[in-house]
Amino acid sequence: MATLREITALLGEPRFNWSDPAPWVELEQELGIEFPADFREIVDAYGSIEVNRQLYLQHPAGHLLHSLGENIRGDLELWREEDMAEFLPSPAGVNPGELMPVASATTGEAVFLRIPDDPSSPWRVVVQEFDSPAWTLYEMTFSEWLLAYLKGRDVTLCSRNFAPDGPFFEFLP
Repeated sequence: MATLREITALLGEPRFNWSDPAPWVELEQELGIEFPADFREIVDAYGSIEVNRQLYLQHPAGHLLHSLGENIRGDLELWREEDMAEFLPSPAGVNPGELMPVASATTGEAVFLRIPDDPSSPWRVVVQEFDSPAWTLYEMTFSEWLLAYLKGRDVTLCSRNFAPDGPFFEFLP
């Protein structure tokens, strides 16, 4: 699994550094899942940000304008609609094998975490290309996927055009 230190080396020092678990606990209780530790660690470090003017990551803290919980609720509703569900390899939802929408991109992609079939299995990343029926399952954790993205590897989202001088982030308003 990639580490926060590896991500920080490419993306820059985090400045959010959230330490109160309450927003995560509340969201996890509502959804009936526990987010993977690497995802939580990254989002707690950076908060609600836009990476390379392309990828949106959001934190569940309720005082933020861009809240992970609000976006998950809205995205679950969208991806459960009959005409949208056909674009995913599994249903959007909170059960084992289902897809939890956790990030999006200005270029139209949606990033999902695939809920493991059993608790000992790792979470995986699925990226859906919104303008087509194409999706890709990445056999990697969220931190591994994000690190690959930051390194400019093709993980459906590609940052080279958006960050020619190297990865960067900006806080969402």
